[in-house]
Amino acid sequence: MKQLTLALFFSLIMISMVQEDKTLHDFKVKDIDGKEFDFSSLKGKKVLVVNVASKCGLTPQYTKLQELYEKYKDKNFVIIGFPANNFNGQEPGTDEEIKTFCTLNYNVSFPMMSKIDVVGDNKAPIYKWLTEKAENGKLDAEVQWNFQKFMIDENGHLVDFVPPREDPFCEKIVKWIEQK
Repeated sequence: MKQLTLALFFSLIMISMVQEDKTLHDFKVKDIDGKEFDFSSLKGKKVLVVNVASKCGLTPQYTKLQELYEKYKDKNFVIIGFPANNFNGQEPGTDEEIKTFCTLNYNVSFPMMSKIDVVGDNKAPIYKWLTEKAENGKLDAEVQWNFQKFMIDENGHLVDFVPPREDPFCEKIVKWIEQK
């Protein structure tokens, strides 16, 4: 019995060590055009992951997100948008409709992914990692609403998050991007 308990204990330690080592770079998802997007292609870049929606009171944040992307994209920074229809049906469209909306209304040029769930039973694995300390080894940060912003460092580790209503140019995000 004692050997079984010790074996179980060491197995749990090994599992927790594996989970702590998981980074954003371990994920692959579909982009808004249905092509595979491998996050390992972002090694060496700071990444701001944002769940977005087209029919939300916060939708005008697309303007500031695009401005932020334009200002820092040549400084090893990228924004990744994940459309999600988890809050009051505020992202009802297809990927094609979402892409058209973002391009025509906000001239979005940062990478957009295929629509996913960011909360609930069908939460996408990447959002499990972003929001659950057991997955990311850093913090719990359940998505509160559309436009929650997750900051990922150049090595793919979660740094922190910014609540949905915070401006993309808030001090926390800008300082993080500009720090060496």
